[in-house]
Amino acid sequence: MTMVTPPAAPPLAARGVAPVVTGLGVVAPNGLGVAEYWAATLAGRSGITRITRFDPSGYRVKVFGQVDIDPGTHLPSRLLPQTDLMTRLALIAADEALSDAAAEPRSMPYFAGGVVTAASGGGFDFGQRELEALWSKGSAFASAYQSFAWFYPVNTGQISIRHALHGPGAALVSEQAGGIDAVAKARRGIRGGAELMIGGGVDGSLCPWSLLCMTRSGRLSECPDPERAFRPYDVGASGAAFGEGGALLVMEHPDAVRRRGVTRTYGTVAGYGSTFDPRPGSGREPGLRRAIERALADAAVTAAEVDVVFADAAGLPELDRAEVDTLNQVFGPGGVPVTAPKSMTGRLLGGGASLDLATAFLALRHQIIPPTVHVDQPAYPDLDLVRDTPRRGDLAVALVVARGHGGFNSAMVLRAPADS
Repeated sequence: MTMVTPPAAPPLAARGVAPVVTGLGVVAPNGLGVAEYWAATLAGRSGITRITRFDPSGYRVKVFGQVDIDPGTHLPSRLLPQTDLMTRLALIAADEALSDAAAEPRSMPYFAGGVVTAASGGGFDFGQRELEALWSKGSAFASAYQSFAWFYPVNTGQISIRHALHGPGAALVSEQAGGIDAVAKARRGIRGGAELMIGGGVDGSLCPWSLLCMTRSGRLSECPDPERAFRPYDVGASGAAFGEGGALLVMEHPDAVRRRGVTRTYGTVAGYGSTFDPRPGSGREPGLRRAIERALADAAVTAAEVDVVFADAAGLPELDRAEVDTLNQVFGPGGVPVTAPKSMTGRLLGGGASLDLATAFLALRHQIIPPTVHVDQPAYPDLDLVRDTPRRGDLAVALVVARGHGGFNSAMVLRAPADS
């Protein structure tokens, strides 16, 4: 048998390069697609509602950020039997991101493009349905697709197959921090010679099994009112609402962007830092500050140059206080505008931080900071929280921070395009 070696991607001078973001794809509880999501976010429109996918009356948690769509209107019918909703949303986001970038990976050298995604647990709804079939009807009624459709790396695999992305590939699990970590891993792909990478996270698959697992984390609010369940930085904060969705970013090497003749971009991924929290009970401070400082140093940016922070916003008083203390240590009390648009979507697990990245790039493009909603009684007067309505600003540098359950901390610095 004759083996054919695919053509290698042309070498690029990539060491230390800041990848250019040329496309965004968004699937969120308050908007499908970048335009719909951005309009809803600026309007302060929340997608957190009472659960309608099944009867939540027997569960402690009754609200969620649902993404309710007809996947058949967006994807080929052959993909539907083999994918969970999580993966369908990821495929839709990837399609939009590549279209937004006007990029066609199939026209690139074989190994020139890759994909890195984040997810926290995989396709729970698919898994639950197949286990129910197995238990109630027998093995002949369980789908062979169960072997991979539930698995957290499946988004990377399905996107790479659909778009012929044969280059660097990976899947990461660090819960809310995962969306940043995946983009950072994709940045390494660019620096390693890839022309184009898709990076980010799309997560969440709402079903009774997944809701029970999320509830056991102890971080979800049990308030049944969608407008009061998730109130980060509020005196009544009692936990978070969770949700499904996220965002994927198309990142390209600057040389590839110039070669394609792209004239309008969202900006660059300038810096990244990640840390782990110390052992509980050690008395040492959390690792978020070190992650922020590493990201700033990596971007060669001072704290004074940061124009807006997209915060983690856990919605639990002790975690919110720790984050506010960290921001005050880095920027000084009230030293930088802070926002948490996730108050409109819920925390999207592995997709949450990448949605914040997409939102931050939109803020840099449009020179406006989206608001935090549902904060009626701010608990931290030393926090310059952008509430209820957007705030205009001269925005050149944004910082996005995220903390994953289990002690993950990640931070990423974004720069607006030089000509913006």
